[in-house]
Amino acid sequence: MPSPKSVAFILIFINAVALVTSKSTIEPCSNSDSCNALLAYTLYTDLKVSEVASLFQIDPIALLTANAIDISYPDVENHILPSQLFLRIPITCSCVDGIRKSVSTHYKTRPSDTLSSIADSIYAGLVSADQIKEANSIDDPSVLDVGQNLVVPLPCTCFNGTDNSLPAIYLSYVVKEVDTLAAIAAQYATTITDLMNVNAMGSTAIKAGDILAVSLPACASKFPRYASDFGLIVPNGSYAISASHCVQCSCGPGNLNLYCMPASLAVSCSSMQCRNSNLMLGNVTVQQSSAGCNVTSCSYGGYVNGTIMTTLSTYLQPRCPGPQQFPPLVAPPTTVIRDSTFAPAPAPQSDGSSTSTPKTEVVPATGSFPGLSPASGPVGSISVSFSVNPSATLIIAAVLLLFATTSIPL
Repeated sequence: MPSPKSVAFILIFINAVALVTSKSTIEPCSNSDSCNALLAYTLYTDLKVSEVASLFQIDPIALLTANAIDISYPDVENHILPSQLFLRIPITCSCVDGIRKSVSTHYKTRPSDTLSSIADSIYAGLVSADQIKEANSIDDPSVLDVGQNLVVPLPCTCFNGTDNSLPAIYLSYVVKEVDTLAAIAAQYATTITDLMNVNAMGSTAIKAGDILAVSLPACASKFPRYASDFGLIVPNGSYAISASHCVQCSCGPGNLNLYCMPASLAVSCSSMQCRNSNLMLGNVTVQQSSAGCNVTSCSYGGYVNGTIMTTLSTYLQPRCPGPQQFPPLVAPPTTVIRDSTFAPAPAPQSDGSSTSTPKTEVVPATGSFPGLSPASGPVGSISVSFSVNPSATLIIAAVLLLFATTSIPL
């Protein structure tokens, strides 16, 4: 029969293991592929649209469209976005050392910067100080040269642009203090089960600083491979600009069909009229008949060698479709509004004014990982990094102190 001391240590071990939760999901990949992905980002201070775009080295227009902000707003790139605003940052998710990681972002250091402040504040917990140190081969993190150009690796996943065989774009979300898995699922119109499958989670326990991959329903294009915008995929509720800013595309109302039309700032664009018709890009005509509804549409077929390709199609369907609509576009935000579509989950309880400091993620830099894909989850999702709940440490310390001050006969 085991001694009381042995039983106590077994209980401590079981408790500590139970409080260990997966930190992030790493997706193995080959060095030849990439995809579009999103980062969930909270502004650390007031910044211009162009300054936010510069932090992530992306097109300011892409930043605005990813958040359904109207690009026709006057001088929109110089508009100041308020501190604590929650944004979706579009990035290209590359393959580095056999795992998904965006390394296209660079940051130039300022006099007051430290690796921790860059990771936790400026990039809002999307990267850790150790990751920046490793990516830049920094020997002494306490010494940073002003104006030093740092590579900033950022987390992202692709999973073939699908979730449960439907088009999807994956958002890297940094868990906040107020978050629960149920609240995050509700915020992004997904399920707890799907979040657990995608992130290879064994339980619903999450902590501030954890980085979750969240699948966002999207509409995918069917453009030919020779089109410059081949593979275009747009998350529901946002839109994308293509064809040298001449065409804007989004999901249709109440469905995940890609709908494209001339962009609001379209100038010096090639013809957008379908051949052998009077219809322009995005136009749809319907005619009710005894057999159903005859629908004729002029659809966007991709951008090829500077030419906007259009396709005229006529088909019969049982009911006439409603008018195609774009997602409602908003002016650039000037304040953080309660219940905003940009608020962190859970949106109804957060006004964006809290400034909790997220814990950073630890992501291995090598490409071979043990583990199995979750049941019914995207192929290749592997949980490889772990963190221990601080309460486990407190429990262990308390019990060890008890043994140190109490004599227990063996």
